[in-house]
Amino acid sequence: MKNTNKPAYGGQAVVEGVMFGGKHQTVTAIRRKDQSIEYFYLPRKTKPILQTLKKIPFLRGIVAIIEASANGAQHLTFSTDRYDVDPSDDGKIQEEKMSKTTLVLSVAVLGVLSFIFSKFIFTLVPVFLAALFKPIISGDMAQILLEGLFKLILLLSYIYFISMTPLIKRVFQYHGAEHKVINAYEHNLDLTVENVQSMSRLHYRCGSSFILFTVVVGVFIYMFVSVDPLWVRILNRLALIPVVLGVSFEVLQLTNKMRNIPVLKWLGYPGLWLQLITTKEPTDDQVEVALASFNELLKVEKQSEEDIKIEKII
Repeated sequence: MKNTNKPAYGGQAVVEGVMFGGKHQTVTAIRRKDQSIEYFYLPRKTKPILQTLKKIPFLRGIVAIIEASANGAQHLTFSTDRYDVDPSDDGKIQEEKMSKTTLVLSVAVLGVLSFIFSKFIFTLVPVFLAALFKPIISGDMAQILLEGLFKLILLLSYIYFISMTPLIKRVFQYHGAEHKVINAYEHNLDLTVENVQSMSRLHYRCGSSFILFTVVVGVFIYMFVSVDPLWVRILNRLALIPVVLGVSFEVLQLTNKMRNIPVLKWLGYPGLWLQLITTKEPTDDQVEVALASFNELLKVEKQSEEDIKIEKII
């Protein structure tokens, strides 16, 4: 039975590991070359103004993306610096750091930070492709739907082809391990490799679902602005990126709340279907790393709560 009163933990797959985040802390565990597990800790430090913005619907999604970008980039850098280096050679990490820049960027493209920048490409390319068909398909509604179709095809093709590379495939396996751990935790199961492996690798709160929702939500929002002339259409699409992101975040939260309601739970299914590409079945070793990360997060979160209570008493 799922416990909806538990804290909502999130996570992110990194190279040869998983990051989990709680209210106060974020923790990454990675598998090193000698098969040992190493941890990286990063406390959440949020400014009061951001805390206020996170309570405002539609704006909170933008703030969440910015925070996830800043934190995720540091965890990703930690994993790419160390995953293929023997612990005895850690002194070489700083020397080799610059040579791994390309690797970091190629993996980060699937992260939230890269998504913000790539959003410009995935927004504008479909606009130009749809415009090419203007002599044949000229209606405003038809153009918007065609633009959405091209955007969906571009997105799915991109994710599918990069998922076939060995490195990204392993990242997607860790992504699946992350979801399985969260699902086991939310279903009150003992956090063992066997129990975690029995769970689904899909989850309603996944960022993959969010990416898909931006395509669908964008189609509806674009109906309220002009598609002609082309330069106005381009400016509208760029200006509306924050709006699309903010609304899509609210849709993601809504589908998560309705996932246990018959019929309404189907609203989140398109996002789950996309996760069939962005997640892969993990090995037991990969689940072990994900469990190590999550258990460590629970430990440091508990310590943070106790420290806060002590500070209040003092």
